[in-house]
Amino acid sequence: MPATTFAARCGAAVLLLIALVTGAPPAGAALDRTPLRDGTGLYPRLIRLEHSGDANGNLIASVVDFDDQGGKGVIYRSTDNGATFTEVGTVRDPAAQGGLCCSTLYELPSAVGDLPEGTLLWAASVGADAADRRMSVPIWQSRDQGSTWQSLSVCRTAENDRGIWEPELSVDAGGRLVCHYSDETDAAHSQQLRESFSTDGVTWSAPAPTVAPANAGLRPGMSTVRRLGDGSYILVYEICGSGDQYDCGTYFRTSADGADWGPPDDLGQLLASDSGQYFAHAPTVNRIDTGTGPTRLAVVGQQLRNANGDLDPGSGNTVLINDNGGVGAWRAVAAPVAVANPQNEPCANYSSTLAVPTDGSTLIEIANDHDGDVCKPFYGSVPMP
Repeated sequence: MPATTFAARCGAAVLLLIALVTGAPPAGAALDRTPLRDGTGLYPRLIRLEHSGDANGNLIASVVDFDDQGGKGVIYRSTDNGATFTEVGTVRDPAAQGGLCCSTLYELPSAVGDLPEGTLLWAASVGADAADRRMSVPIWQSRDQGSTWQSLSVCRTAENDRGIWEPELSVDAGGRLVCHYSDETDAAHSQQLRESFSTDGVTWSAPAPTVAPANAGLRPGMSTVRRLGDGSYILVYEICGSGDQYDCGTYFRTSADGADWGPPDDLGQLLASDSGQYFAHAPTVNRIDTGTGPTRLAVVGQQLRNANGDLDPGSGNTVLINDNGGVGAWRAVAAPVAVANPQNEPCANYSSTLAVPTDGSTLIEIANDHDGDVCKPFYGSVPMP
């Protein structure tokens, strides 16, 4: 995210900014989308359980909300392949009273220390609004598919008053839990992507750079990670600060082991369709195959741009799909949730999320849009493209 919109990630500030840009629902918005909840729900995440025994196939969603006690994570479950969702749990980290942003949701694919396979993990950036600002990334665990939550650890705490944003979790090929985040604390970089490692989910290594551009003004951020069918990993992220047509464009890198991503100053490859379409701002990636055959990937971002940098007519209503683990062509298909003409602001189509049911028959999305003065999450599905 560009530095100029930094305040949009800081709890109460995001609600004020949303209120300033909201109005009537945009013309042309999809009519068959369904609200996940009546109130605010920011930065949605959606996963399908695959390591949870009898609960496998359930969909678990999370959003960020705020009340008089501060920020909180709200957890939802679907047992009918995304046709309906029920609120089942809440995560309240004490430090979120000083600001909460950009949470993530992850199911452990294998045991890590005393954490069994199938443990759900929730992490977020907290403390942006605190008086003595030292932002951190707390991690919480659930062993009942999101109904109850316990504090686990903190994977990173800032050593100064600069930001740590947008955590993402994965398990590398060696079985270590990896905490990825956007880090502003190094004076030599406006922002860089870093990762920390843990063998037990409790004790964490010092941060290591993942994407740290030689150009100190560039801002890689908003990373998501997925393990591919061949055991390798893909990292998808934005890079802001270039000032050209690719400002906040979507890039990706791959890793054989989910830990070593190559030289940190390598910016990666622009993620674009054959015709040059690419997403600007807040991308996410997910696997959309069922575990057999080639790895299929789907990426969604806030705005779709043409090769010349202009907004594409399909902006807000497009997903890019790759049928070969990120190698070769990406193709544009209609998104499950349409958001008309999303702007560069922290609500409409901002960090949308994708998943598939066990049978792979549909593509499911949760995306935010304005509903009056509320930034509301909507979900919907389409037949698998």
